[in-house]
Amino acid sequence: MNKSKKRLFGLIVLTALSTVMLGGCMYPKENLAQNKASTREAVRNMQTVIEQYQQETGMLPIKNSTSETPKYEKYIVDLAKLQRMAYISELPGVSFEKGGSYYFLIQDEETKPTVKLMDLVTFQAAAEIQGWVDAYRRSNNELPVREEAYPGFSWIDYSKLGKKEPAIRSIYSGMTLSAMIDQEGRVFVDYGIDVMKAVERSSENKAKEGVDLRDLLVASSEFVPVKSTAYHWINGDPQAVAEAK
Repeated sequence: MNKSKKRLFGLIVLTALSTVMLGGCMYPKENLAQNKASTREAVRNMQTVIEQYQQETGMLPIKNSTSETPKYEKYIVDLAKLQRMAYISELPGVSFEKGGSYYFLIQDEETKPTVKLMDLVTFQAAAEIQGWVDAYRRSNNELPVREEAYPGFSWIDYSKLGKKEPAIRSIYSGMTLSAMIDQEGRVFVDYGIDVMKAVERSSENKAKEGVDLRDLLVASSEFVPVKSTAYHWINGDPQAVAEAK
């Protein structure tokens, strides 16, 4: 078994154990099913609204973003504008603006605008960890790293931070994911297990080298992998890689 396969196997085992031990952090199956149904319906309804808005105005109802905004955090739908212009009568219940846990955003904005959801629970967990890492770096002039997660990425040593590792629940599988940091100290959520499952479920059941495998997660669900880096198929495994700036 090569090094990358050993790492992935270890992650799966640790995640499975974490899932059992942290059962209280998991939604019951019926709640998961209900949540998926409600988010799927909300996305479907918003897709219809966006298409109507674009057809009538020639534009997309999105908030401003910059070229520095990460791929899965930009083109957030401006729900207030849609409500003000009577495209929606009330805010969607799953939306952050209504007290829910998601931002609606648009992917493939130039070719085929498609509505997806950004999970704010995951976003906020990663942002909190980023704050801890930044504070540690300022005080110690080093990063709180453990062993290598992938080339160029390391697991976080929470003992150095004086913190307990947060349980980040995957919006795709419900499994517990870990955060990692790159050599610049940026925090990312490791979606490697979810990416592998998506590859296994794909019609071709094969991944091409050099292709960002996160596209499989987006295409097969209502969600985007927020706070992630790119994943490529390398030596028979999905591997996190630094995104081109």
